[in-house]
Amino acid sequence: MVTPEENEEVQDVLVARQEVRCNVMAAGCPSRQALQHLTSRWGVLIVVSLLDNTHRFSSLRRHIEGVSERMLAQTLQSLENDGMINRHSFETIPPHVEYSLTPYGREIAQKLKELVLLIEEKQSAMLNKSQR
Repeated sequence: MVTPEENEEVQDVLVARQEVRCNVMAAGCPSRQALQHLTSRWGVLIVVSLLDNTHRFSSLRRHIEGVSERMLAQTLQSLENDGMINRHSFETIPPHVEYSLTPYGREIAQKLKELVLLIEEKQSAMLNKSQR
C-alpha cells in the first residue's frame, strides 16, 4: 500500500515532468519577453553578428554601428538570460569576455539572417526603383 507521503512525492514528480507549452500570444507567456528582447532595436543585429563568429564586447560594438555601450551590455545580458547567448569570461590579464550563440540562439540567428538578407535585397530594390 502506498502511503500519502509517497503518493505526494509521485505526484510532484509527475507535475515536474509535464512539459511547459508557451504561447507568445498569451499576455503572461515567458516567450513573449524573449521575443521582445530579440526583436528590440539591437537584438536581431547582435544575434546575426554572432552567427558567423564569436565576438568580444568591443568587437560587437564596432561591428554594429550606432549601438551604445550601455544598450549593448543590456541587450547581451537579456539575450544571455533568455538562453540565446553564451558569455565566456577569460581569467587573463587584462581579463576579457567573449560572446557566442547557444544552439538555440544559432537556430534563431539562421532564420533571422534569411529575414535580414531579404529585407536588404528588397529595400535596395525599392531604393533603386525610386531613384529612376
